[in-house]
Amino acid sequence: MSWKTGNKKRRRSGGSQTMDIFPTRYSLLSATALNDYLQQCYALRDTTCRLLIHNVSDTYLLESSGTRYVFKIYRDAHRKMEEINGEVELLNILHTGGASVSRPLADKEGRYLQPFHAAEGIRYGVLFTYAEGEVYTAMSDQQLLEVGRGIARIHQITAGLQLTHHRQPLDMEALVDAPLRVIKPAFANGLEAEYEYLRDTATRVKQQLSAFDLPSFSHGYCHYDFLPKNFHFDSAGSVTFFDFDFAGAGYLINDLASFYVHFFLDVLHHKMTQPEADRQFAVFIRGYRALRPVSEAELASIPYWGYLFWLFYFRFHYENFE
Repeated sequence: MSWKTGNKKRRRSGGSQTMDIFPTRYSLLSATALNDYLQQCYALRDTTCRLLIHNVSDTYLLESSGTRYVFKIYRDAHRKMEEINGEVELLNILHTGGASVSRPLADKEGRYLQPFHAAEGIRYGVLFTYAEGEVYTAMSDQQLLEVGRGIARIHQITAGLQLTHHRQPLDMEALVDAPLRVIKPAFANGLEAEYEYLRDTATRVKQQLSAFDLPSFSHGYCHYDFLPKNFHFDSAGSVTFFDFDFAGAGYLINDLASFYVHFFLDVLHHKMTQPEADRQFAVFIRGYRALRPVSEAELASIPYWGYLFWLFYFRFHYENFE
């Protein structure tokens, strides 16, 4: 049986009958086939390739003679070509500006995006430098200062930036209105009161945020997922950030709110007391302010942005996980 991926047909061997490919939500590409493909595209030799994460996007580890790369294949329903090009553009700007990020690598023809005709349609992949080091969920004060400085460096570059490629803005439509519309069907059949709670709370949060002088807040491109799983510390204590999949233009305080989610979860799961969480976050803010100012009003707004982060994430899970 041979597959004709271009026209979504497959042909039975020994006959002329063709069959439509059954509608597929999420394929998984062969690591062995990817290894051969990437060797040719990037002029690499003696590499191995293995799947690291099968998630909304699939992440593969490519290794060659002690050098490691990450190859990320985006899910067609989640990210289209224009948005991926926007992420590539942003990361190249950050790298050129001196931020410590995992950056995209062009192939020998100068292309960043690799197309694959998968069962559900074209999926695009991008090769990235590997962020050396490891995740630290329990960070020292020195590491917290380093994360603060690292995020501030990113914000120094993205504040006021305008990409040529489109990225979904992190505005009230994306953070509140669209999530409430998308997740509403999940609250049918007896869960209407829970949905009303979410909607009423979101309305109150929007009202609280509107009471701030929002035009005075710093605006630019946010990472919007600054949890410890998305940055590595190397042996020298330097931090490298990666996974800019949620990146979009919005108030930069959203990034500080997304980092605070880490402390919120630790307190929720009794891994840390609230006073210690507040102390550690203050250390992080001290590191941030060493390079870039953040106002007291912006800091006071973090709990409200934090609520919207969970609403945004609610939509993300509803759309991508059955």
